[in-house]
Amino acid sequence: MTTDVAIADVAIERDPSTTSRLAAEFFGTFLLVFGVISAAIFAAANGVAETGIGWVGVSLAVGITVIAGAYAVGHISGGHFNPAVTVGAAAAGRFAWKDVPLYVVAQILGGILATTIVVLIASNGPDGFLAAAQAGGFASNGYGEASPGGFGLVAVIVTEIVATALFLYVILGVTDRRAPSGFAPLAIGLALTLFHLMTIPVSNASLNPARSIATAVFGGSEPLAQLWVFILAPVVGALIAGFTYKPLFEGLRR
Repeated sequence: MTTDVAIADVAIERDPSTTSRLAAEFFGTFLLVFGVISAAIFAAANGVAETGIGWVGVSLAVGITVIAGAYAVGHISGGHFNPAVTVGAAAAGRFAWKDVPLYVVAQILGGILATTIVVLIASNGPDGFLAAAQAGGFASNGYGEASPGGFGLVAVIVTEIVATALFLYVILGVTDRRAPSGFAPLAIGLALTLFHLMTIPVSNASLNPARSIATAVFGGSEPLAQLWVFILAPVVGALIAGFTYKPLFEGLRR
């Protein structure tokens, strides 16, 4: 999105440096992962409070962090915060393929730092808190017994591909030059909230390989063994949307 329209849709006088763009992606992914995983680990159902925020609260947390991050640094980097978004934007011609690897590395590192800090906080919590969180997969994505609802591999793959493709269609649509300006972060954040409400019961909602990697590294052997699904499926969904957006929605343009 940075080569055409930044997610935050804010005009800038000069192009930001590569360092600034990578810092923005690192920050935005850190914010996203820290927000949603903190909500999932500490507030969703943690045994500290009598009632947790549940799936609805976690879904709102991820949407709010995306809105905040996109408005904060979207005008610098495009506000991807997600390797699948970066790949999908490149497939749609909105982002340079040569910059994809650097963005992906920045996003993964931002996500891992976020969960590392969550672990640090949890390790200083009530007795057994961190061990219980890790025994439960540390909010990782999964299928079969690791799926919140017990959904199998095929269901999870289809869910992640379709939800990520729909998410990319929304992003590409609201950042199109023909779309109303200034509202893209709101639309994207609300869409991500919706997709989390839909997919948390099935796969614990990835749609973002950086988020999945960040939790799997602390979730134990099963999340690590299943991680390939949550790298591959979101990227496939993003590529489908990226390559088909123009033919579907711009094909009649003169």
